[in-house]
Parts: sequence; C-alpha cells; structure tokens
Amino acid sequence: MIAVILILSLLLFALAYATYSKFLAKKVYDLNCEAKTPAELVNDGIDYIPTNKWYLLAQHFSAISAAGPIFGPIIAGLAFGWLPALLWIVIGAIFIGSVHDFSTLVGSVKHKACSVAEIVKEHTGKKAYYIFIGYIWIAIIYILTAFTDVTASAFTNNVEIKNNDGVLIDTIIGGGTASSSIIYLSLAVLLGLALKVIDNKIKSAGKINWTRKIVVTLSLLLVGFSIWYGQENPISVSALSQIFGEGFIQSFSQPKFTWAILILIYCGVASILPMWLLLQPRGLLGGSFLYIILFAGVAGIISGSANGDFNLSFTSFITFNDPKLGPLVPILFTTIACGACSGFHGIVCSGTTSKQLKSECDAPLVGYGAMLLEGVIALVALSTVMILIPKGFTGTPDAVFATGMGRFIAQFGIDLNFAISLAMLAFATFVFDTIDVTTRLGRYLVQELLGIKGRSGSIIGTVATLIIPMTLLTFQVTDASGKIIPAYLVVWSVFGASNQLLAALSLTGLFVWIRKLNKGMIQQVIVGVPMVFMTVITLWTLLLNVERWFVAISEGKRTITDPSGILNLLLIALALSLLYYSGKEIFKKKKEVKAEPVV
Repeated sequence: MIAVILILSLLLFALAYATYSKFLAKKVYDLNCEAKTPAELVNDGIDYIPTNKWYLLAQHFSAISAAGPIFGPIIAGLAFGWLPALLWIVIGAIFIGSVHDFSTLVGSVKHKACSVAEIVKEHTGKKAYYIFIGYIWIAIIYILTAFTDVTASAFTNNVEIKNNDGVLIDTIIGGGTASSSIIYLSLAVLLGLALKVIDNKIKSAGKINWTRKIVVTLSLLLVGFSIWYGQENPISVSALSQIFGEGFIQSFSQPKFTWAILILIYCGVASILPMWLLLQPRGLLGGSFLYIILFAGVAGIISGSANGDFNLSFTSFITFNDPKLGPLVPILFTTIACGACSGFHGIVCSGTTSKQLKSECDAPLVGYGAMLLEGVIALVALSTVMILIPKGFTGTPDAVFATGMGRFIAQFGIDLNFAISLAMLAFATFVFDTIDVTTRLGRYLVQELLGIKGRSGSIIGTVATLIIPMTLLTFQVTDASGKIIPAYLVVWSVFGASNQLLAALSLTGLFVWIRKLNKGMIQQVIVGVPMVFMTVITLWTLLLNVERWFVAISEGKRTITDPSGILNLLLIALALSLLYYSGKEIFKKKKEVKAEPVV
C-alpha cells in the first residue's frame, strides 16, 4: 500500500511538471529563450554568474531544502494522521508552492534580478516596500536562529539505533556528524577551485567536459568516505580548542552554543566569498548527494513494501483538533510549510538563483522542478511516520527521519549504522545548505536597502544579518519543569505561519505586477487563488496564536510581554498594512499600463 501511494504521488508530480509548468512558462509569463538574463548582462563573477541549468537546479534545491520538509510532515503526520498531510503535500506542491517559486524566480529575472521586495516597491510603492522588507527580515532571523540550533543539536546529540523490537543495537555519534560536515564543506571549496581551473582551460562551447564529470564524481565518492571517517573520528568542542584556542572555547559554557557560534561564523564567511568558490560547488555537491539519498530512500520504501518489510501501519486520520497544535484547519497548512509551500523559497528565487539563471527557459526546471523535488523529501519524511513510528521509533524529528531513512537505504544491503550516518549527514546537508544561503540573502537585503555596494557593503550586510540570531541563541527558554526548550521549537509555531504568510505576500506583489501587464483572467486566477488561500490560512493561524496568548494570560501562564505573542501581533499588523497598499493598486483605475520591464 505504501509503495502504491508513493508511486502515485510521484507520477502526479511528474505530470504536473510536464504540463502545468510548461503552461505557466508560455501562457502566464511568456518566457523567451533568446532574451538576455541579468546573469548574462552583469556577469561579475561574484554574485551574477550564468550557470548551467542542471548545476543551478542542484544548488537551488539544496538551498531551499532545509529542516522544514522533514520536521513539518513528521509533526503534522503524528498529530493529524498521514492522509491530511499527504494530500496537502501533493496538492500544495503542485498548485501553490511550485507556482509561488516559479513566479518569484521569473518575476525577479524580469526585474533585473532584484528581490521580490523590490518588485513590490515598483508596483505598490515605497511604503509597501519597507513593510515587506521588515517582514522578510523577520523571516530570515527565524530561519537562521531555528536551523542553526537544529544543526548544532545534530552535532552534539547522539542517535540511538534500535531494532524492530526496540532494542538498542548501535549509536550514531553527533560529533561524527560534525566531522563529516566539516569534511563535506572542505570538499566543496576544493571542488570549486578544481572546477575554476578546469573551466579556465576548457571553454569550447558544446564540448563534453569529461574532466568536470570525473572531478564531481570523485568528490561525491569522497563524501561517502567522509561519512565513514566522521563516525570513526568524531570531533568535540574540547577538540576544537586545539584549533581555536582554549580561551575561545572556555568563553562558552555549552557545547551546543559553541557549535552554533561556529556555524554562524562559517555562514558569515560563506556570505562574502565568490559564488564559484563555495556556494556553487557546495550546492552541486549537496544537491547531487541529496538526489542520491532521495532516490535510495524512495527505492528502499518501494523495495521494503514489496518484500513485506514495510507496512502502512500508522493511522490515516487521527483528529480534527490536536490538543497541542490546534485545529486541523488552518494548522495543517502552516505546520507543513516547506514541502508544500514556503515563502522562504521566494527569497532564494529572487536572491541568489535569479542572478545565476542562464536562460529564461531554464526557469521551469529550476523554479517549478526544485519545489516538486522538495515535495518528494516531504513524502519520504512522512513515510517514516507511516511505516516506522508504530514500531517504537520516537524522538526528535531529525532522529526519526535519520532512523527511518537509514532503514530505507539499508534495504540494499548497506550496513544500517552507515546508512543512518548517511541520513544524518543528509539532514545536516539540508540545513547547512540553507543557512549559508540565507545569510547571503540577508546580506543582499541589507545592501539593497541601504544602497551600499562593494566589499565593505558585503561585510556590513553580513554582520547586520548574523548579529540578531547570534544574540537570540544565547538565551535559554525552559518549560514549567525547568527543562530547556530547543530554539527551533520556541519559534516553530510562529515560523510556520509567518513563512506561509510571506509566500502569500510575495504572491500579492506578483499578482499586482501581472494585472499591470494586462494578463487575462486565467493567468490572474492561477496566481490569485494561491494568494488568497495562503493569506486567509496564515492570518487565521496567527489570530489563533494571539487567542491562545490571551487565554494563557488570563490563566496566569504567560504575560503581556511574552515575545511570541507580541511577534504574532506585529506580523498581523505588517501583513494587513501590505495587503492594504497592494489592494489599492489592484482595484484602482488604470490610467496608463506599464510595459513589461526590459532587462
């Protein structure tokens, strides 16, 4: 049964890409394969670099696929059952998430690779622009704080491997995952240098460059070696003192916090390095690695289902109202953000990706296709709930995912310990490939807002982006029993709603642009329906959060100064303000129709 569900879902994704993405390209956005893109026109070798579509797909896919498509489906599946989660992932990815990603990518390319905030500024005015910038800034802070915390946890926590009877048989060491990740990032830099040398020597148009393929293949094999080596040689915070000095390590009391600071320092360095040196090769390496993991996971599920090892045993539907999360509608749609629809993707599409798109006709593969691939991640993550949870696989979502994925991969005779280590590195790769790109996007945003360019502008933008997450991670939140609550759980309830509302607001700006281009009713409906749906769902969720806050205040459990409650109110105010200014543009009488921006 599980194999049938998975195969049907994948076939729907393939059909959507073959038909719906092409319809969007031709009928909605009139893509022109001969038009010069911003990457071709600027081509500065740092941020604007014309990139092969398959290379860019791998980089973009690894950038947008973080913890979201893993955590969300697992959390929602456990709360409401696998069927509601499955339907939202499939329908949402095809008709909402992919439309959002594709539209923001094309919209940015048609506006000189500017951010979606600049598109809002051009078509709805400066006031809306500043509101939208504020909203994006909050989203970036969320992502960096939550996903840095998740990665630091993966580096410090061990994952217990149990058999079907719940008996402990082995342990994956968190320090081993850290070692593997460090080697992985080092390999990315070496790959970038190697590819730069190769590209300088071989520039014949259309010539098959076997050297590139050999180097990339060798790098991927070395990633496999890093997984084995990492578990054999785990690195700890105390070991880092030999690199950074005793004083640096002793200044931090918690190993997890130390890792978080080191991760953010890495992100800062990655933000200002040329794209070709780290982010592009890391994206190629990470994307290719994730392709392999996903293929092995899907094939393992199908194989295990066929031979009877995996059965669909979890409940398809549990409740319309989960005691912890709340009502199925709207909470399902904001708990599962990445994997179905994510506003963060629009920041990536209109940030790093649009500056590398070589041809407008590459947009369906990169924009629409990458979102569907993230939908596959969500399906595999949900499968761990559908198959494994009733057999005792409990714990944090990352541990559930790694254990489940490891068992899927082990179907092919691979050692279970190695397979789970492979899955843990895949998880760390998902997150790493997002937080360094997010830092760069924050840097772009600051530079765009302040109008500062050059190396000094890059440094200022990077520091301004990282200082708040670094500060937030120093605070510890505890529950009633005094137990420390992970940072990702502290912000997750607000993150899902704000992330989805960011998608709604991006679609609102794009909808105004489409109307100004005199597009027909069908084209407006394709963007307008997802815009309205996401707006209603996410504002509804934020209002529920505010209601819970007020109830908790009346019961003496929370205070009027609670940061999460105030933040919910702030997000609602920002969203309503932006919708007001956008509505004025949508419904005002047209005096003059602007032509489509020429790049």
